[in-house]
Amino acid sequence: MENQNPLQNGALESAAGNGGCSGDGSALIFLGTGCSSAVPNAMCLIQPSDPPCQVCSQSLSIPPDRNPNYRCNTSLLIDYCSSDGIRNYIIIDVGKTFREQVLRWFTFHKIPRVDSIVLTHEHADAILGLDDIRAIQPHSPTNDIDPTAIYLTRHSMDSIATKFPYLVQKKLREGQEVRRVAQLDWKIIEEHYDKPFVASGLKFFPLPVMHGEDYLCLGYLFGEKCKVAYISDVSRFPSNTEYVISKNGAGQLDLLILDCLYKTLEAIKRICPKRALLIGMTHEFDHHKDNEFLMEWSERYSGFQLLYKFYVVY
Repeated sequence: MENQNPLQNGALESAAGNGGCSGDGSALIFLGTGCSSAVPNAMCLIQPSDPPCQVCSQSLSIPPDRNPNYRCNTSLLIDYCSSDGIRNYIIIDVGKTFREQVLRWFTFHKIPRVDSIVLTHEHADAILGLDDIRAIQPHSPTNDIDPTAIYLTRHSMDSIATKFPYLVQKKLREGQEVRRVAQLDWKIIEEHYDKPFVASGLKFFPLPVMHGEDYLCLGYLFGEKCKVAYISDVSRFPSNTEYVISKNGAGQLDLLILDCLYKTLEAIKRICPKRALLIGMTHEFDHHKDNEFLMEWSERYSGFQLLYKFYVVY
């Protein structure tokens, strides 16, 4: 197994990396890889245990940009460079920590804008940053700007319309004052999840998964030269979805990005990607210790006709 440094928060994964893909200038930037409450856990800081939580206590002594155990809500930025050289920026999920992610990683990677937004579901850790989209749009006191396209299910649309009516409302009521809010172009993903859609030039295939047995969430399959599956919130794979992303099904993935709160190692063995990265960590995961375990686990299962190359991403 080749030696590699584990990725951290804000890490940029090039499409020309070790997943077997030829480079086209595109990249994946992990804006956040933490659970819904993010890390550090606030309770660990205001009511510390004895001994204190090692992962959370680091946040008070190590700056976040140098601390792999400091994790914002899970979110992925796709820096997509098409074959004609046009660059677009597509973000999957904008959760509670979106503003912090913009200040830290957009400035670091010189990301000038967001061209499209794709949502996995309508929970707080995926949508509560929608209001902050206005901060990265051109200023217009009359909202006279091109809206940002946002792709989501009908269920998510209905929920967001209740939570953020001012972001969905198209016309002002009589006498209502114009207020500057994020301008969004809502695009409903068809109920037939096997039909792809195109966001800023990049084709996405929805991957329905169970996020608890009473709730359907979406992952996404995308990539032209590199086949990537992004599945951030999952408790169970429906058989059709697992078939689409499995080596023994529709074909082997170059990269699987998977929620580590699920039975992750068993899933990776079944799906058998060329490489996998784990996201969605709580404060119970330690970047350094868990990556050592994953390296050992990878070597133990090297007889699977696949050299697992995956790391916890923080």
